[in-house]
Amino acid sequence: MSVELAREIWDEIKRYINTVDRSDASETLVSVLIDNDIDADDIKSTFKSDSEIKKALTSYLKDHEDEEDDDEDDEDDDEYESY
Repeated sequence: MSVELAREIWDEIKRYINTVDRSDASETLVSVLIDNDIDADDIKSTFKSDSEIKKALTSYLKDHEDEEDDDEDDEDDDEYESY
C-alpha cells in the first residue's frame, strides 16, 4: 500500500472514529505503515497536516528508539557477564 493511499483512506474514515479513539487508531495506522516498510520521513511528509498522525509517528519513533537503547544496554550487560 502506498502512503498516499493510506492518507486518502485515513482522511475518509477518521470522521467515523470517535475523537477519543483517534489516537489509538492513528497509532495503529503508523505501526501498519512502518511494518510494511513505509519510511518514517514519507509518513511525516504525506501526513504533514494531520496532527494525530504526527503525534503517533513521534510516539512510535520515540518508543522504538528507547527499545533500541534497551537492546544495546542488554548487549553491554552480556559482555560484562562473560568476564
